[in-house]
Amino acid sequence: MAFPTPEQLTNTIEPLLAQFGMVVEDIKVTRAGAKSAVRIAVDAADPTAERPSLDTLEEISKAVSQLLDDSEESGALNFGPGYTLELTTPGVDFPLTLPRHWQKNVGRLVKLPQAGAARILQADESGVVILTKKKKQHTVTTHEFGDVAGAVVEVEFNNVPGDEAKLIGLQRHEYEPLIEQADKENK
Repeated sequence: MAFPTPEQLTNTIEPLLAQFGMVVEDIKVTRAGAKSAVRIAVDAADPTAERPSLDTLEEISKAVSQLLDDSEESGALNFGPGYTLELTTPGVDFPLTLPRHWQKNVGRLVKLPQAGAARILQADESGVVILTKKKKQHTVTTHEFGDVAGAVVEVEFNNVPGDEAKLIGLQRHEYEPLIEQADKENK
């Protein structure tokens, strides 16, 4: 049996992670000599939940390790001479690709691949509302997730400016006047 693929590993561990309220964000398998490395990034399934604590990650890591060992012993998986397991959460360099990624980062500054920096004001299943600034001009726009795919969170050490903070987390319809104003200014 060949070394397990990320898809096989995902299918194996997803039911276990669901018991912890977690989902697989990414799996990387690196084959390196006698021991291979399996790196699994997990996050809370609920976009409003906090990232898992170190204690929670340790508990999940033990459970995943036991599951993988049991799967190897039963012949369902084969890691060859052995593997090391690393369980982590997605870092700030992890691209925002799914609605829950955007929802989890409402209020944060992101770097958009095609348009520079923007602040996430609101996100739901239909898309994302962002704020961009050029000099003192604020522009509020809506986007489908595919239009802003590949954005990554920017590390921000200062507090969110007050004029931006008051726009974070409004209902989508509350942004409509700001979006219409931006449309008029862009014509």
